[in-house]
Amino acid sequence: MALMTAQEYVESLRKLNTRVYMFGEKIDNWVDHPMIRPSINCVAMTYALAQDPQYEGLMTVTSSLTGHKINRFTHLHQSTEDLVNKVKMQRLLGQKTASCFQRCVGMDSFNAVFSTTFEVDEKYGTHYHENFKKFLTFVQDNDLTVDGAMTDPKGDRSKAPHDQADPDMYVHVVERRADGIVVCGAKCHQTGSINSHWHIFMPTISMGEADKDWAVSFACPTDAEGMYMIYGRQSCDTRKMEEDASIDVGNAKFGGQEALVVLDHVFIPNEYIFLNGEYEFAGMMVERFAGYHRQSYGGCKVGVGDVVIGAAALAAEYNGVEKASAVKDKLIEMTHLNETLYCCGIACSSQGFKTKAGNYQIDLLLANVCKQNVTRFPYEIVRLAEDIAGGLMVTMPSQKDFSSDTVVGRNGETIGDICNKFFAAREGVSTEDRQRVMRFLENMCLGAAAVGYRTESMHGAGSPQAQRIMIARQGNIQGKKQLAKDVAGIQ
Repeated sequence: MALMTAQEYVESLRKLNTRVYMFGEKIDNWVDHPMIRPSINCVAMTYALAQDPQYEGLMTVTSSLTGHKINRFTHLHQSTEDLVNKVKMQRLLGQKTASCFQRCVGMDSFNAVFSTTFEVDEKYGTHYHENFKKFLTFVQDNDLTVDGAMTDPKGDRSKAPHDQADPDMYVHVVERRADGIVVCGAKCHQTGSINSHWHIFMPTISMGEADKDWAVSFACPTDAEGMYMIYGRQSCDTRKMEEDASIDVGNAKFGGQEALVVLDHVFIPNEYIFLNGEYEFAGMMVERFAGYHRQSYGGCKVGVGDVVIGAAALAAEYNGVEKASAVKDKLIEMTHLNETLYCCGIACSSQGFKTKAGNYQIDLLLANVCKQNVTRFPYEIVRLAEDIAGGLMVTMPSQKDFSSDTVVGRNGETIGDICNKFFAAREGVSTEDRQRVMRFLENMCLGAAAVGYRTESMHGAGSPQAQRIMIARQGNIQGKKQLAKDVAGIQ
């Protein structure tokens, strides 16, 4: 099958029997729901750009499995150049959507599961690697979007999976049959889960022998029997359901998406199982996926940051202060922070290496340094954007007020007249354009988009402490101590 177009992707979602719940009710036509559709538009952009000759070289690549042309989001990295191009592609999509385009988790899970299953088979003689290659060939041939599901609810985090009062706090096997397994549990904060054709489930922590039933990885279709999703709320999300609120929404066309994915006795055939009780490999899969996904943030968040910086510069221009030295300096600082994140993404990619399975993995230390910086710099970028924009970003009347014909003035002025008069921008700039940039910045800094930019920068791909643990493991303090001894002449 050829690469899907954006419209073909949207129509393919309509054919699924995905069970989606929001505000306590089942959503039948979730594809066209105003709160969900912007996130679908984001994924659709990954298909649209692959069809654009201008971006084809970055968005598409030759499959190492079939030799066919595929979307890069379904690719197994074959070189450090591939790793670098992944980051460049993510920055491009961040620039085009100013939001989360959701296919990164699937791409990162492909590469982590591919190399891990190879090493599981090497030790145990299992057939997980062949299972995965067949599955990924199917994904590539059909240009599917796959969600990588890792984060379990965890319950009491001081306890291992087998010690939990409720065993469903981590996804686990409840029945083993000759033809497959039955699983229960849930995955939280799942980016793009509703918009995906399939899911890959992975463990979320390292595990011991007592956790064998929880050491499981598998693929299943998004509309599998027993699987359903509860849509996650975002700040200001119901603005998308208001009439004539396209300006108030901020980013009316694009948006992110997270959901709680529930598995209620879902059957997984043997052919889609990639780990089943080999607990000592759970940590390897987690570590590799986390490394790839922390690399991703050096691309996607940078692209979104480019748009935030541009919006802040526009706000300064519309306010008539773009020449002020303090404003110029803030924009320089925002650019410096954003490009530093990009440097980290490129660095961990360029220092990548070939795994036993043949695909390329990033430098884990530098990937974790990349994500550690992402937990900090976007917050400062947002703070500076709010500083430049001014208080109007959060105190401006609604879009309906600006168009209201309710008379309030002595001379017959309407509420709309008053709003357009007192919130006028500099000469040559329409009040509406000023509205749009202020609401856009509100959305990026505080609203629904902030979930996919600011807050996700903190918790996506693991908390800041998770990266610090990996930096401690990868930092080679003993080796550095020996360097100091050698130079200082200490025997």
